[in-house]
Amino acid sequence: MPDRRQPDSPTDDNPFAAPPEGRPDQPWQPRSGGDDGGKDDGNGPGDSGGQRGPARWDPTDPIQRRARYALLAGMWGLFFGIFLVPSAGLLLGALALYWGISALRGKPAAATGEPGAPTGLDALGPAARPQRTAAVSGLVTASLAILLAMGTYALQLAYKDFYVCRDDALTKTAELQCNTLLPNNSVGKVLKVPQ
Repeated sequence: MPDRRQPDSPTDDNPFAAPPEGRPDQPWQPRSGGDDGGKDDGNGPGDSGGQRGPARWDPTDPIQRRARYALLAGMWGLFFGIFLVPSAGLLLGALALYWGISALRGKPAAATGEPGAPTGLDALGPAARPQRTAAVSGLVTASLAILLAMGTYALQLAYKDFYVCRDDALTKTAELQCNTLLPNNSVGKVLKVPQ
């Protein structure tokens, strides 16, 4: 709007504005958290005891990497278990279980050699909370994925005659006759071949 005056105070902190006339372009720099005019003395909000805020994702740290891998593998293992691909669900569940346990028990990349020093995620201090959550979530989803895979294999083993009959049937009528091999309970009603 032409009737509005643009603020020309130096406190205008618009990162998308063009530089003032006569000043050269400057490379982009992230803003500091406080209102101290760009000075960062390490005591801003989120700083505690010399650490800068909450820890960010560090792909070089094996604990963080394993915690994230555990979460992702556990979720995918659970999805494969739900969609009846037990072999992939079992594999991903086992990997997620391994990665989750190793993330909870592992030593950080910059471990101190002091005896009695905290190990595993406890050594990261307050920055360990997201990684611990990811590792525990990975363990829970991995356990569910393994249970689903083992349940699917147990059903296939318990009702092997039905599955063999159904897979060998050449016609729909022969496939429907395989329903007689199932028990008359809720499992039989779920597994039976629909007409």
